[in-house]
Amino acid sequence: MELKVFFMILIGTILINNYVLSQMLGLCPFLGVSKKLDSAVGMGLAVIFVMTLASFFTFIVYKFVLVPFGITFMSTIAFILIIAALVQFVEMVIEKISPVLYNALGIFLPLITTNCAVLGVAVLNLKSGFITAEMGLLKAVVQGFGAGVGFTLALVIMAGIRERLELAPISKNLQGLPINFIIAGLMALAFLGFSGMKI
Repeated sequence: MELKVFFMILIGTILINNYVLSQMLGLCPFLGVSKKLDSAVGMGLAVIFVMTLASFFTFIVYKFVLVPFGITFMSTIAFILIIAALVQFVEMVIEKISPVLYNALGIFLPLITTNCAVLGVAVLNLKSGFITAEMGLLKAVVQGFGAGVGFTLALVIMAGIRERLELAPISKNLQGLPINFIIAGLMALAFLGFSGMKI
């Protein structure tokens, strides 16, 4: 039974309630990093890592620090500090492991800190009632992982389309950002088709 719940959380966050295409969170890196497929994959993996760990640490801090001390009103500030620390860690690791990817991601890597999708995962874990739920920590981590995978899926699809568009004849008034918004809208409509899925 629990396995089905985790599967539903994964499918829900990846396809049905995709943070980028359904909830419109994280559009800055979605439109900024999706020019090349390799940088989109690198950014996606970094976001998966940060969202998963952020879900874990924000759950722990909220349940075992903020709630017992009665300072739950500080949750947003605490979540932002946790996310900022995780992003700094990811940035240092990517710089050491792959300097090429680090340079390709540029300013968008530190912008994961202010990516509203990452903060959205932490806040949605609270709103979903995972704090009081049975196996709530595992559900929160699965939701964070699924949200990261959904973000990466949207990013990779957009990058693939944008690479193909470089070879396509596009009228001058649609080149650049206008065609990207049209593509994002069409992708959101396509993902809307998953909202009728029965699991």
